[in-house]
Amino acid sequence: MTVHFIGAGPGAADLLTLRGRDLIAASPVCLYAGSLVPEGVLAHCPTGCRIVNTAPMSLDEIVAEIQAAHAAGQDVARLHSGDLSVWSAMGEQLRRLRDLGIPYDVTPGVPSFAAAAAALGAELTLPGLAQSVVLTRTSGRASPMPEGESLEAFARTGATLAIHLSVHVLGDVVARLLPHYGPDCPVAVVFRASWPEERVLRATLATLDVSVGAGERTALILIGRALAQEGFAESRLYAGDYDRRYRPLGSAPRFPETGQ
Repeated sequence: MTVHFIGAGPGAADLLTLRGRDLIAASPVCLYAGSLVPEGVLAHCPTGCRIVNTAPMSLDEIVAEIQAAHAAGQDVARLHSGDLSVWSAMGEQLRRLRDLGIPYDVTPGVPSFAAAAAALGAELTLPGLAQSVVLTRTSGRASPMPEGESLEAFARTGATLAIHLSVHVLGDVVARLLPHYGPDCPVAVVFRASWPEERVLRATLATLDVSVGAGERTALILIGRALAQEGFAESRLYAGDYDRRYRPLGSAPRFPETGQ
């Protein structure tokens, strides 16, 4: 028996890995975070599967469901939205399972920031503009930010910021970032990335209507010079005069044998 923690992707039911799909299809129990996991993903559950929406449940109740499946020798597909490595509350579940001696594995999923970048048709790391992407959030009622992980600290790096779980305080986010990125810095707010009701708003820090965040919950804020998709140098990777492993050049290439 194994508990399979599976990243169910950002919203579109077909943004699911093949491994995740197959594990769902082979598990007689499925626990899913119903507030964000699309119901279309549940279509892969086998006939007779016990499907439990964990959105209204406590951690103790979720673990009790897993313990019952473990006692019955039944594999569990545990679905979370996006990718499990960030803001999934997986860590506390894994700690409980380790204490109980219940085996588990983890299958990654498509993260929401990647779906948002796809909606924008944007590369978030462009030569000369940004080579780092910071995944962060603002303090919330459930999880305050550790000291040192402030928007201002990240903004001083000039990296592209992907700010999660913060659209409801959009005005505060903009006010804190303006001094560091400048009023002309591009910003985008992607609502429900990859869902059928996806909506994209592009602006600058000076022109963004911060009221669009009122009453919203599922949106990602992207800020940085790379969002403009202009004013950057071409990478050396595909330059015709760049000596590389699979395209050796000159009389003394670094990698003389092609494919080595």
